[in-house]
Amino acid sequence: HLTAVSPVLLSSPVRRQAQQRCEGCHSLFGEYYCGICHLFDRDKKQYHCAECGICRIGPKEDFFHCSKCNLCLSLSLRGKHKCIENVSRQDCPICLEDIHTSRVGAHVLPCGHLLHRTCYEDMLKEGYRCPLCMHSALDMTRYWRQLDDEVAQTPMPTEYQNMMVEILCNDCNARSTVQFHLLGMKCKNCESYNTAQDGRCRLPLEEQ
Repeated sequence: HLTAVSPVLLSSPVRRQAQQRCEGCHSLFGEYYCGICHLFDRDKKQYHCAECGICRIGPKEDFFHCSKCNLCLSLSLRGKHKCIENVSRQDCPICLEDIHTSRVGAHVLPCGHLLHRTCYEDMLKEGYRCPLCMHSALDMTRYWRQLDDEVAQTPMPTEYQNMMVEILCNDCNARSTVQFHLLGMKCKNCESYNTAQDGRCRLPLEEQ
């Protein structure tokens, strides 16, 4: 005969709420604790940003949340940066890793695109333009004036002295027709040398 066995009722484990200290021994689990992210860490002046949805390294009073860029930025950039909708949700165009949740700070370029601060510093060792839109990534005014002097001191060969070319400026998006020069061609609108040839070289009409 089979004997019926009563099921043994196991008591369910008590679910305890995460907290900064142990209820039993009062040991400190972390100098910083976020009750929303349940993040334990050493004190790095962290704060929780409700709009970002994560904890960030502060101090909080040094940052503000830009609702359009959807990212916490340095107070020094308030009203002084170009906003792009949800730009922080894009990956860094240099390392292709996430920017929004990265512990490495974001650097805002004049064009509004974001790079990791470390990626920005590495980029400047190789060039000066945003890898996404080719806009100058920093103020190049002093270098453009040096280039003015170099162009003036470097005459082109006779056959190129009157050669004209159409250019497109990567900084102001203006188009203009300027004299061709191997060292660079200056935008007539903003005087930047961050330009690209937008047509074939041609002689003035009176010389054709």
